[in-house]
Amino acid sequence: MRKIEHIGIAVKSLENANDLFAKLFGQSHYKIEDVLTEGVKTSFFQVGPNKIELLEATNPESPIAKFIEKKGEGIHHIAFDVEDIEAEIQRLKTEGFTVLNEIPKKGADNKMVCFLHPKSTNGVLVELCQEIK
Repeated sequence: MRKIEHIGIAVKSLENANDLFAKLFGQSHYKIEDVLTEGVKTSFFQVGPNKIELLEATNPESPIAKFIEKKGEGIHHIAFDVEDIEAEIQRLKTEGFTVLNEIPKKGADNKMVCFLHPKSTNGVLVELCQEIK
């Protein structure tokens, strides 16, 4: 893993959250994107070298809708940038981590992604991200 790629925050209303975080950061988001396969709409803020991803559910069965129903709004995941996502998946499986999707899938912001189950990472949902070239 090379660096934290972004921190994902689950929100009920992307519009309201965009306004709030724009005031907090003193700048607007740089991108809004729908990820149909995950049932979410995302918004990204660049804050210095860091990114924040806001996630709003687009249907009641999406992972974000279920997260908010269970835990409320807040930090949903931490994403790490990796050079070779497939090699990293194999390495982490060998180390005993539970991988939720062993085949990387297209995520937001031009990334291939996979997730590690929070039960194997002290309660933190970890996302691995590799830039699509």
